[in-house]
Amino acid sequence: MIKVENLVKVFGKVRAVGGISFEISSGEIFALLGPNGAGKTTTIRMLITLTRPTFGTAYINDYDVRKNALEVKKQIGVVPQQLNLEKELTAWENLELNGMLYGMEKEERRKRIQELLEYVGLMDKANINVEKFSGGMMRRLMIARALMHKPRVLFLDEPTVGLDPQTRRKIWDLIKTMNQNGMTVLLTTHYIEEAENLCNRVAIIDKGKLIAIGSPDELKKEVGSVVLEYLENDNTVRHFFSSRADALKYAESLDKDINIRESNLEDIFVKLTGGELIESNKL
Repeated sequence: MIKVENLVKVFGKVRAVGGISFEISSGEIFALLGPNGAGKTTTIRMLITLTRPTFGTAYINDYDVRKNALEVKKQIGVVPQQLNLEKELTAWENLELNGMLYGMEKEERRKRIQELLEYVGLMDKANINVEKFSGGMMRRLMIARALMHKPRVLFLDEPTVGLDPQTRRKIWDLIKTMNQNGMTVLLTTHYIEEAENLCNRVAIIDKGKLIAIGSPDELKKEVGSVVLEYLENDNTVRHFFSSRADALKYAESLDKDINIRESNLEDIFVKLTGGELIESNKL
């Protein structure tokens, strides 16, 4: 469904994306995982034709993002990180406007609006101005808007940033439901729990480069599914092992307060990159 070939984006002297390649199968939930500034959003912008690649290209359902931008846009729905709804309009009016922009006939779009508002749990808010919505309600409406024209692929850029844990999980449930109905989903995130709960596969990206790719379990096994950690000189030291028994055996040689636990994707990121999944300026 998505094929990325040696994708590069350079802004002046900054190489925001440095030649990444990967493929996403139809019906897959796939994440670009990395800190802000890693190149995730720039990658998404190239895939949705908002930014032209410096080198390389990508294909959405066999359409080249460089040569077939109009066809690509018909294949995709996009939920950006920024809340960009028309706040002076109602929920219904926001979807009506989007349907009109896609050239949908009146009866078709109004039937679709009702379906989607029910789908995202906002039918009772249909005639309320969006400026009165909570952040979670706006996110759900943005997802509904992205689905108006029945796209094959949905792009979600940091879909739960700034949301409380309860609302975040409601968005996760919505993404899972869409996927069960056949939607291919590509999301960017720096939330470890989000990637582990939602995704079939994860691509770890850092400083514009693809560091590793695989399912969460595959990536953990590759580096070590068990972590032994302790504090030394005010820094956390981590050692990775394939089993808890191996970690306990190693611990016998240490005269320190230790913690042994299962590894997560953040551990994998730290191990592979030497960095942390923290906030920074975004590209």
